[in-house]
Amino acid sequence: MKQTLGNLERQLFAYAQMRGLRTLRTGDLTKALGISARQESKLFTRLSNGGMIAQVRRGLYLVPERLPLGGQWSPDEGLALNALFEAQDDRYQICGPNAFNRYGFDEQVPSRIYVYNNREWGDRRIGAVPLTLIKVADKRLGDTETVQTVEGSKVVYSSRVRTLLDAIYDWSRFDTLPRAYDWIRKELKAKRVTAAELVAVTLKYGDIGTIRRMGVLLDRERATAPLLKKLEKALSTTTSLIPWIPTKPKRGTVSRRWGVVINERS
Repeated sequence: MKQTLGNLERQLFAYAQMRGLRTLRTGDLTKALGISARQESKLFTRLSNGGMIAQVRRGLYLVPERLPLGGQWSPDEGLALNALFEAQDDRYQICGPNAFNRYGFDEQVPSRIYVYNNREWGDRRIGAVPLTLIKVADKRLGDTETVQTVEGSKVVYSSRVRTLLDAIYDWSRFDTLPRAYDWIRKELKAKRVTAAELVAVTLKYGDIGTIRRMGVLLDRERATAPLLKKLEKALSTTTSLIPWIPTKPKRGTVSRRWGVVINERS
């Protein structure tokens, strides 16, 4: 960590604070501080490496409203995510383990923030915020809620019902089957979600495998015939079968209606 501020460092923070700026870009300081592009680049690098500002991506940096005692600073998750996806056509929603924990499905607190988005993929870190970015098509983004963090930033989460769907759709990434079936049963019993909501979100954001598995589950939970028919209409006739629990051998009773092998003891 950088322990002392030089003249240029002090000028950078004074410039940002006087104008109420939380982000700075390459080129912002050359005219404002009367320095060369090379000096600006070295300045950003020194402060970023020293933990006083946070690099969001190449050429974009987050700065604190005021430098804390000791100099070390990191943005909260909301500030980091909103800076990363600041363009109007960029969208994101926190998903997976973070959403499972938020809605009480899983008690484990994840060490990373998992994010569906339409721009970035891979692991990265913004300040002290570790991210796993999962790039998806625009049509797979949606059904969200906005949440305010303790620090006052606003972040976008997948909704409760969307999170349950993703626990089936993205089971291999999040290791959530068969646990997700129990989560859905409990949510239906507690009336925190409805079968109609699950059908709607499945048809909009699911794939064929997800529709089949959701069909089996809601059939077992005695959803109404019209709701089950909506799911059936989205399926084409096929003789291929998929397992109810993908990680177990495909042996068990067969649901011809949904094309699923019920490979569990129940």
